[in-house]
Amino acid sequence: MIAEEKTHIYLHSDLDSKLKAIAQKVHVGDRITVDEGIYLFENGTLGFLGSLANYIRTKKHGDYTYFNRNFHVEPTNICVFDCKFCSYSRLLKHRQEGWELNADDIFNKVKEYDDQPVTEVHIVGGVHPKMGLHYFADLIKRIKTHRPELHIKAFTAVELEYMCRKAKVTFKEGLSILKEHGQDSLPGGGAEIFDEEIRSRICEDKCTSDQWIEIHETAHKLGMPSNATLLYGHYENYTHRIDHMNRLRDLQDQTAGFNTFIPLKFRNGNNQMSEVPEVSVIEDLKMYAVSRIFLDNFNHIKAYWPMIGRNTAQMSLNFGVNDIDGTIDDSTKIYAMAGAEEQSPNLSTEQLCKLIEDVGRHPIERGTLYDVINDYKDHDWSSESK
Repeated sequence: MIAEEKTHIYLHSDLDSKLKAIAQKVHVGDRITVDEGIYLFENGTLGFLGSLANYIRTKKHGDYTYFNRNFHVEPTNICVFDCKFCSYSRLLKHRQEGWELNADDIFNKVKEYDDQPVTEVHIVGGVHPKMGLHYFADLIKRIKTHRPELHIKAFTAVELEYMCRKAKVTFKEGLSILKEHGQDSLPGGGAEIFDEEIRSRICEDKCTSDQWIEIHETAHKLGMPSNATLLYGHYENYTHRIDHMNRLRDLQDQTAGFNTFIPLKFRNGNNQMSEVPEVSVIEDLKMYAVSRIFLDNFNHIKAYWPMIGRNTAQMSLNFGVNDIDGTIDDSTKIYAMAGAEEQSPNLSTEQLCKLIEDVGRHPIERGTLYDVINDYKDHDWSSESK
């Protein structure tokens, strides 16, 4: 049964009046309100939410499910900030437990992929006091000169706020320098949760919610698109989640600069919030579905498969998700150190495509900006060299 038929059934089923009104809005393409978003979280069954989210997904993308060929470079996990949920970073006083790559190390990691058809390098890490704006600008220029076609997605707003503050430049000036040296876009990390009270509880000393918004708005105005994230499943409640997404939706109305929204699940391994139990897979799927319903001006919703695992990533494709990130090549430690499902995140293109096709979806290799690179539907893998 197609998504539209399912939605028609829900319009005439035994729902309460508020859920029925929300379903009607979704069916005709009207925006739901903040209160309606909270109501969906609190009262919508998983089947109902999945049906609405999948209806929107199908209208926007059909069965297309996107991925890219990418790798990560993490320059350091030494960090001046002390985020309670983070299992990855090490404070300066514990630097013997961490790592610091120099510029040559980072460049050589990029060169390792010279003979591979990757299209994106993702550069994020801890906030190291000796790795500043001009250090990274020179590194980006070096990478771009070596491989001009490689899309460089780099630095969370947390890293950027610190870089600009240390360099004594405005966000616009700092981002302009990075862009001029070859940076193409920003990842969505560091958003965590925008509610100021909860944010102060889990990451008090890092950039504020307003600064995160300002940095991404500035990047968009300079022609640098970005992603957006939300860290869920800790001390926040549904009101906090919708408030966070509403701030993102407002900014997207102004700039249209966000590529995709990525809900990030809190993992409780090896951090200062290990007493907080992790939420269930059902809660994961609700989060994806409500994101797809609420964020009507975001084209894409991504499930980051290394964090939630391959099986949940597959299920998410029926709850509004149309992107599952990329091949990764075991090049990130950020979530594995927190106990994520995938301890060695590495999938070949063939494995990613089969993961998508096994749940009836159509695999599309994309660029960072969602340009179609390869359509892998019914691809003959036997012709590929192993």
